[in-house]
This record gives sequence, structure tokens and C-alpha cells, in this order.
Amino acid sequence: MRAFWLRQFRLWHWVSAAVGLTGMLLFALTGLMLNHAGLFPARPVTVEETVALPPDLLPVLAAMPEAAEAPLPPELAAWLTTRFRVALVGRATETDAAEVYVALPVPGGDGWLAIDRDTGEVTHRHTDLGWVAFLNDLHKGRNAGPVWGLFIDLLAVACVVFTVSGLGLLWLHARVRPATWPLTWAGALLPLLVALLFVH
Repeated sequence: MRAFWLRQFRLWHWVSAAVGLTGMLLFALTGLMLNHAGLFPARPVTVEETVALPPDLLPVLAAMPEAAEAPLPPELAAWLTTRFRVALVGRATETDAAEVYVALPVPGGDGWLAIDRDTGEVTHRHTDLGWVAFLNDLHKGRNAGPVWGLFIDLLAVACVVFTVSGLGLLWLHARVRPATWPLTWAGALLPLLVALLFVH
């Protein structure tokens, strides 16, 4: 029975380590960067562009309701997506009688697009905060979309499997390694003590 569990724990331990290796390394490094954000100052680069809508799209703009959060009409979204290289299909708007505004946050930056309903003038602004901010936002899952969120969930499962299978290996080897449980308990109590004594 011991040999069976030893094989199982070793199998799940190395498989989860292989699957989660790059992700765990990324999250560990970005965790350090987030914890020492002052060492990595952001240098924002902002680009703003203003253009006029084509005349054939002005009636589409005028037909939009005066107060809504619905996405842009498909033909309007398609033209703006091509012109500014941004994803607008299905994205909510803040529409009133004067303006149609679309927030365009991205990992490591921010952006927005505004359409003046009287003139048809479109302003697009994008701010890039750099690669450090991009990686930090990936760490937090901020503005990264549902697929990245699913990846984080799968990585979390891999980390749980890695940890539990590691605990199983510790349990199987504990009788020939006397320091196993004292070190394990120390590792478990350390974050608790730090939180109780130093987090205020």
C-alpha cells in the first residue's frame, strides 16, 4: 500500500509541477514586483487621436438612444475596431444625448473612446504603463479577460495538487526524516505569526 501511494504522489507531484512550472514562476516573480512596486516606477506613454466618422455612419450614430449602456451598433463598432485596432464588439457603452463613451482598460494600461454625437468626432486615447504593469495586471487578473481568468483557475488547481501531493510525500518519508513535521509546522505557523504580530 505504501508503494502504491508513493507512486501516486510522485506522479501527481511531478505532473502538477510540469504543468504549473512557468505559471508559478511568473506569479512568484510578479508577486515580488508587486510587493516592491517602488523599485519599478511606471513611465506612462499616452497616445491620443481624433478622427471624424464617415458620413454614412452619422445616421447610425444619430439613431442610438439618448441614454443607454448597450453596445455600439455592429457597423459602427466594426469601423471603429478597424480604425483604432481595439475590441469593441459587445462592449458596454455610457451613452447620453451628447456623447457615446466606451471604457477600454487593458492589462498594463488604460484607454477610452468617445464619440461626440453632434459632430461625429471620435477621440481615442490609450495609455501604456509598461511591461512591469502589464505583468502585474496579469498577476491580479485585471482587465485580462475570461480566458486568462480560466488559466489562473487551472494554475491554482495545479498548485493545490502540487502542494497536496507534496504533503503526501512528506507523510510517506517522515519516519526516516525526523525534521519533516517540525519544518512543516514551522512553515504553517510562520505566516500566521507574521500576520498576528506585524500586520496592522
